[in-house]
Amino acid sequence: MRIALGLEYDGSAFSGWQSQAHARGVQASVEAALSRVANHPVKVTAAGRTDAGVHAVMQVVHFDSTSERSERGWVLGANTNLPPQVSALWAKVVPDAFHARYSAFARRYCYLILNRMPRPALAAHRVCWVREPLDAERMHEAAQALIGEHDFSSFRAAECQARTPMRHLYEVTVVRRGDLLVLSVLANAFLHHMVRNIAGVLIAIGTGERPVSWAREVLEARDRTKGGVTAPAAGLYLAGVRYSPALGLPSEPSDPLSVACPA
Repeated sequence: MRIALGLEYDGSAFSGWQSQAHARGVQASVEAALSRVANHPVKVTAAGRTDAGVHAVMQVVHFDSTSERSERGWVLGANTNLPPQVSALWAKVVPDAFHARYSAFARRYCYLILNRMPRPALAAHRVCWVREPLDAERMHEAAQALIGEHDFSSFRAAECQARTPMRHLYEVTVVRRGDLLVLSVLANAFLHHMVRNIAGVLIAIGTGERPVSWAREVLEARDRTKGGVTAPAAGLYLAGVRYSPALGLPSEPSDPLSVACPA
């Protein structure tokens, strides 16, 4: 049978999602844990490959197994064998045609910015720290220029291997929660470093270094060299994956940052 599994993890302990020969990837830890539960080798496929230092409030994977285990048994067994930085949240039997990556029609990433003068200690690996005052309303206004289907070449990493820079951004918001600014982006798919590059542009606008119109100007340039700096990985979270409601997967938390927020 095919099983979908929801995961959360602290990416600061890993070199990224993908298994690597000489580095610690989240994927290898998950596969090792599930293999012990299944009593046979298990390979997982993820909805998204997060980079080194990037976290997940809701990553979704699928795997196949011939072992008879309850959905609760998969969760409890996985968590018994996973490292403390990774937790299985739920498991659900899905149709054989389900694919964690290709069945998803939208993904949400959130980017957390701690905006205060003192540097963070407890949240040092969980947020991007910006000392200068940020105007969240100004950042939100600028971000609306990115909504829709566009060529996001100005926001993709030079090493991005995507076949096309075209992406459809459904929603982008910037809100303040005390000292914390939350950038939330919902799109059909993302380019390499896309959200971190969007955050870099919006931070420059939020400090007043750049005008509100700069987000649109960067987008229309279709040139990465015209954009701002790439914001640090520590503030980025894969926050939800959207599938057909008919599947009944709890893959879109109602408040995706209730666990991640360091407040």
